[in-house]
Order: sequence, then C-alpha cells, then structure tokens
Amino acid sequence: MQPPADRPTLYVNARLVCPASGRDEIGSLLVDDGVIAEVGAKVAPSARAETIDCRGHVLAPGLVDLGAFVGEPGAEHRETIEAASRAAAAGGVTTIVARPDTTPPVDAPEIVDYLMRRARDTASVRFHPMAALTKGLAGHEMTEIGLLLEAGAVAFTDGPRSIASARVMRRAMAYGRDFGALICHHAEDAELSAGGAMNEGEFASRLGLPGRPTAAEAIVIERDVRLAALTGARYHASLVTCAESLDVVRRAKAAGSPVTCGASVAHLTLNENDVGEYRTFFKLAPPLRHEDDRRALVQALADGLIDVVCSAHDPQDVETKRRPFAEADDGAIGLETMLPAALRLVHSGDVTLHRLLAAMSTRPAEMLGLPGGALKAGAPADLVLFDLEAPWVLDAATLKSKSKNTPYDEARLQGRVLRTVVAGRPVYPYG
Repeated sequence: MQPPADRPTLYVNARLVCPASGRDEIGSLLVDDGVIAEVGAKVAPSARAETIDCRGHVLAPGLVDLGAFVGEPGAEHRETIEAASRAAAAGGVTTIVARPDTTPPVDAPEIVDYLMRRARDTASVRFHPMAALTKGLAGHEMTEIGLLLEAGAVAFTDGPRSIASARVMRRAMAYGRDFGALICHHAEDAELSAGGAMNEGEFASRLGLPGRPTAAEAIVIERDVRLAALTGARYHASLVTCAESLDVVRRAKAAGSPVTCGASVAHLTLNENDVGEYRTFFKLAPPLRHEDDRRALVQALADGLIDVVCSAHDPQDVETKRRPFAEADDGAIGLETMLPAALRLVHSGDVTLHRLLAAMSTRPAEMLGLPGGALKAGAPADLVLFDLEAPWVLDAATLKSKSKNTPYDEARLQGRVLRTVVAGRPVYPYG
C-alpha cells in the first residue's frame, strides 16, 4: 500500500455520512498526514490544502469487505492481490479481508507473513488475511491460533468449507476465546447439501436440478451458536441466506451469546429465479434462495440483525463457468459491484443508507479491531465519495478483476463511486 499523501486535502460541500456517529450533514473534511484532521459543518479553509468540491455527493468511511477470495498464492490465474485491490478501489472498498483457502492454505505464520509482504508491494488498498481454522482446511486439527494472530491474521475460518466435527469446532472456539479471536464459519452441512446445484424447491425441480436445502445451513448455525454460548467465543456466521438461519441467530443474540452474522450483496438483491435458463454466473455457494428468504434477509439487515454485508468475492475463470449448470463451479466476483448493487436496497426504501454503510464499513471494522469505519478526527483517512443517484449499466468487460464472472453484467445500477481514498491518498480513479 502507498504511503499517506504529502499534501493536506480538504473535501468541501460533501454530504458527510458516518454510521458510527449518526452524522448526516453537508460539510467539509480535512485530511492531513493520512488521517482525518477535522470534520463537520464548519471546517476552516486551509491555504496548504488541495481543495476538492464534492458537489453534494456522499463522503463516507471506506468499505471493509470481510471474506473475499484473493488467488495468491496458487490461483493467480483467477485473481491476484494487485488486481483485487484495483477492483476494490473502484468499488469504494478500502480494506480487503481475504479468505485462507489458497494453495497452500493460510495455515502457518510464514504464509501470513508472505501475504503481508505481497500486499505491501502490490496492493493499493489495505489488505488483511484471515487464517485457516484447521490445518490444511481439513477440519480435523486446529491451527496455531496465537502464532497466526501474531503474524497478522485478523480472523479464523476454513473459507468455503464447513467443519463437520462439533468436537473440533468446540476446541477451536475455546482456543479462539482465549486469544480474543473472531471465529468465522461457512455454515452448511456437507452431507445434506452434497450434489446440490441450486436452492432446493419447486424452481429447482422445474429445471431438473438437484437442490441444496436451507436446513443444511440452519442446522450448522444452530450447532455453532450453542457452542459459542458454551465456550464464550466470538462467533460469526459468514453467510446467512434464509429465514430459518435468521431465526437461530435472533434467538442467540437475544440470549446474549457473542454471535454475529453476515450476508452477501448477491443474496440480498437476487433470488433463485435469476438462475433463469441455467445461467451459471448465478451459481453461488450457498445458493441464491427463494424470494421470501431474500425479503427476510433485507428486513434483518434493516433491523440490525445482520451485522455485515460483504461482497463474497469469488472469481472463477471462463472454463469453470462455461459448463452445464450442475457442473459449473460456484462463485461470483463482487468487490467492484458491492456498493452499487447494495444501493438498490436504499433506493427501494427497504434499508437506510446509514444502516447499509454500518454493515459494510463500521461494524466489520469494529468486529475485526481495525481502526477504520468512521468519520472522526484521528481516524484513518480511508474514504469513499460516491454519487448516490448516478444511473449506469454494468459492462463486465470493464471490471478490474482478472475474472469477469459477475451476476450483474448488463444490470441497470444507480449509484457510482467517484473517488476512493486510502490513508489520505486517492487510489481511484487511477493515475
């Protein structure tokens, strides 16, 4: 990542939106030496500062994306740290938190150190690796949580793999609690969902495709929240996709368990009907669900039950997607489309802008112990400036990711990033 900008920058005539403080006002923000120096309706002009007129557009904390797949090491043909960071910057994401399911997996301190060095050399945004929860992502033997934290890991997960053994999960949570670590889990019973290509239900039957039931997710989350209550560990259900899972999380939170949950932008804005005529770019894991489940997710986000909205960025190459639907690989890219796609929920009136930005910036930063997510003096100057109303049509060929497997190709979107700033330095637009 580049060093802070040398010259102060004053953003004027901005709609300052900060979920952490509840701020929503027209004002100015002064950046100096990589941090926010002043913010508010009355910030004195500075002769030293470069002045940027925001023309009333939204200036907010940069987004923190929890759980993106970045191909290094081992899958550079799908994505690299450099390409992912360029895509992130174009989407207003100032911090990438990367999954550990690489080749080799991030299950040892030296691999964490390698990734941190690669990010320092090639990333234009902040980059933090998550480490594997079990060695080799095999679900049997725990990794060295303490050593991995010291090396720079910010959370622990086995990526898209669910840990089947309750005994292993309990031990991992117990050790994680002792280190104050966040345990993230992809909740899906592998036996129940084995062979499934999309959401189980009437639509899958009409298409002649095997289904993956919502029960496969809810059962694992039910087990995990009980283990979290038993151990006192900080547990995060990485992706909830159905009303059943939300009911489990709601009960756990009401009981005081240290449980959080996330949802992807795709699951909040798309449903199983978008699969249409076997469109493989809509083949995700977990799969897109019924419209009733999507509506339940949107309401849970509006109510604050869902803590985090993420991109679930999972690049796939052309060969793995241009196959029969049941044989195609799961996954879609999302770093660059995360904000504009999510703004659909704001324009529809289902979710407030404050609530959305809290789930995409403030809350993930808090959960991971990162210093971003707020517009306040002394905070890192990680910012996104965007036009809330700008209409545009997505052309997948223009996306910065190495892979182009987006479900939003040719979609009509409203809201576009104008400028992304990391440590006071503009990283988008480029050059």
